[in-house]
Amino acid sequence: MQVTETSSEGLKRQLKVVVDAAELGRRLSARLGQVKDNVQVKGFRKGKVPVEHIKKMFGRSLMTEVVQETIRDTSAEAISDRKERAAAVPDIELAEQNRFEDIINGKADLAYVMSFEVLPNIAIGDLSGIKVEKLVTEVDEESLGKALADLARSNTTFLPEEGRKAETGDRVTIDYVGSIDGKEFEGGKGENLSLVLGNANFIPGFEDGLLGVVEGERRDVRGTFPDAYPVKELAGKEAVFGILVKRVEKPVTPEIDEDFAKGLGAESLDRLKDMVKAQIAGEYEGVARAKLKRELLDELEKLHDFELPPTLVEREFEGIWNQLTKALERQGKTLADEEKPEDELRADYRRIAARRVRLGLVIGEIGSKNKIEVSQDEMRRALYEQARRYPGREKAVYEFYEKTPGAIADLRAPIFEDKVIDFILAACKPAERTVSREELMKAAEETAQAEA
Repeated sequence: MQVTETSSEGLKRQLKVVVDAAELGRRLSARLGQVKDNVQVKGFRKGKVPVEHIKKMFGRSLMTEVVQETIRDTSAEAISDRKERAAAVPDIELAEQNRFEDIINGKADLAYVMSFEVLPNIAIGDLSGIKVEKLVTEVDEESLGKALADLARSNTTFLPEEGRKAETGDRVTIDYVGSIDGKEFEGGKGENLSLVLGNANFIPGFEDGLLGVVEGERRDVRGTFPDAYPVKELAGKEAVFGILVKRVEKPVTPEIDEDFAKGLGAESLDRLKDMVKAQIAGEYEGVARAKLKRELLDELEKLHDFELPPTLVEREFEGIWNQLTKALERQGKTLADEEKPEDELRADYRRIAARRVRLGLVIGEIGSKNKIEVSQDEMRRALYEQARRYPGREKAVYEFYEKTPGAIADLRAPIFEDKVIDFILAACKPAERTVSREELMKAAEETAQAEA
């Protein structure tokens, strides 16, 4: 194999690679040796077909495979010998397209040009000098009390009460038939619909019209579909619903006592409080970590300045841009509905793409240099958690990840990133500051806005 550099500009490289016909011949002979025992040809017993006969019948297709494999192997070897890392799969172009038949027939050398971008050499900055702050929030009695009250409300039951007039918070069960301008519309009819008044689960005006109803009552209720309603034929229109009230039930929220705790599987009320407190503390920790991680990534970006492979940035940008346009499409909007003109939006998202690529390369380099790896146990736990999200389809989830290498990589990436983040935090030792829940939530909101 002969390798000649034909172009080198920044991170862009172009090499010409030549593999002589003799080498291709040796590779073809090896391939023929691999297949001869499995080829079945009429008139010959399996494994007894002469190699020359196999070559005559299948030589062209086998040689095509050999050429493809040779390009794959030699291109990787050429990059490795230069001690470079390709940012993406190289573009390959045969140096002399019109001689492809000669190459297949073993009459010409294989010559191709490979164009690619290399990953930059990244000098990792002083991680111990990074200054970030971790917010710490204690779970106070007010937060605990609110969480217990929310837990009790989520376990509310509903009981019938004779002659009760429906109030906000009550559950009513109805049959209904909807019409617009006197005509029933598709999807506007239903039976035994249960809804809790005040939860805003129906179109505006509908639930208000049910206040005061009693069991057995018939009533016409008006409601207006929102302008952004996904069914265009109904969007913005007022509808009249003929209602038959079947049940009116009042809410009964349980007392927060020992019986309530035991009903939820806790040994006692104190044990339930400990469990709820631990859950709140975990939520606070997650919010604080998100803010801390954002600050850390900001500092990492400031600490590292190097040329980025254009292909990686463009690929990241295209992914972000596609997500934006699809989100707008789901909302029935276009780029014209955004606050900024398209060219400014593209510039903003290119900066975001460049940031993600830079940070991805830095995190990858830190992980590589410090031998940070994701263990098989960690991958198994992640796969188990993923499967749990699809009850009854766990086997299909496992099979999907077994057969999809890219999906496994996507599962591994956040685990690897978190381990590298933990490594950096251990090196820089963030200062801790105790704040109230309100301050923590405000910081979380600011973080979310910065990441939007």
